[in-house]
Amino acid sequence: MTELAAQPVEPDGQHTSARPDIAAATRTVVKIGSSSLTIADGAIDDARIAELAAALAGRVQAGRQVLLVSSGAIAAGMAPLGLARRPRDLATQQAAASVGQGLLIARYTAAFARHGLGTGQVLLTADDLMRRGHYRNAQRTLDRLLELGMVPVINENDTVATDEIRFGDNDRLAALVAHVTRASALILLSDVDGLYDGDPRRTGARRIETIRGPADLDGVRAGRGGQGVGTGGMSTKVESALIATSAGIPTVVTAAPAAAAALAGELTGTYFAPTGQRPATRLLWLAHAAVARGSLRLDQGAVAAVVGRRASLLPAGIIGVDGSFDAGDPVDLLAEDGTVVARGLVNYDAREIPGLMGRSTRWLASKLGQEYEREVIHRDDLVLFSPLAKTSRL
Repeated sequence: MTELAAQPVEPDGQHTSARPDIAAATRTVVKIGSSSLTIADGAIDDARIAELAAALAGRVQAGRQVLLVSSGAIAAGMAPLGLARRPRDLATQQAAASVGQGLLIARYTAAFARHGLGTGQVLLTADDLMRRGHYRNAQRTLDRLLELGMVPVINENDTVATDEIRFGDNDRLAALVAHVTRASALILLSDVDGLYDGDPRRTGARRIETIRGPADLDGVRAGRGGQGVGTGGMSTKVESALIATSAGIPTVVTAAPAAAAALAGELTGTYFAPTGQRPATRLLWLAHAAVARGSLRLDQGAVAAVVGRRASLLPAGIIGVDGSFDAGDPVDLLAEDGTVVARGLVNYDAREIPGLMGRSTRWLASKLGQEYEREVIHRDDLVLFSPLAKTSRL
């Protein structure tokens, strides 16, 4: 953890960017949550929307591209429906989102129009990023909107999303959108100005300026920090930042009023440095968007081969199978103690695997035919999970 440092100054007195990769990003995803868009009674704050639109418009007018991931549909629908607080049941949440989404996009459309910019609404569910065809369609739509000079305004499609196909919060959606669109930077706006080493509401808590990798988070508690009508907290922002940085995308978590400063690469909020290279789309989808349709339990030798040597999973190492899945579905790989160690795309149906367990591929081919001389999961279709955190090795 480091103290805030003075911004570097060139000889002519002009400030240089403290975070040049953020400042130079040609395509940036910006996410704002419900708690940052609402006032005390839960109504949408038009002044905040105007302020955010101005910051993003400045970026676009400087020749860059911006995508906005915005929560707030349910919050915007609460007042018209006479709801005093955020509904808990899914049906009422969906009704509020149905009423509020149109109101929210109308506000954004008006705010960006004052800067000569148009908007395009894109509503996604996790299912859209779990199905490869849908994933590619979303990618093409977002790319084309940017090519046409529009500002895509993206939200989870709360009116149709069910518990099984929800992102859960828009922070993770924003990290995945950053990957889908090959963005150069991600800005997560909050009602707290970054990640602190303790509860930011308590005296003595210090803001962490830079996170260079998961090890820097040891001992840091990412609490909610603020109160509001949203579903995300600082912990979800940290998790989403790690998703983005593992794909080579630098990320800043900061307060909503600091959006312009964050986009300019100034020392605001907490900067998460990129830790990896952009993986294949298939693998990021598999690690962070796909839902496992079942699981395979492995013996110690198979765990060592898959995790330690990054080998393919063979039938001989499988000791159990759960769930109902088809060939091509994602499944979790479990150690004998139940720990999820990997996820992969399986080459067999669930009903076939019990007859293969414990057998070598050579034996199976001799008894059942050459089509059985193949891996249960090929190493190119595997992502490994750290046993100590919800992070993946792509």
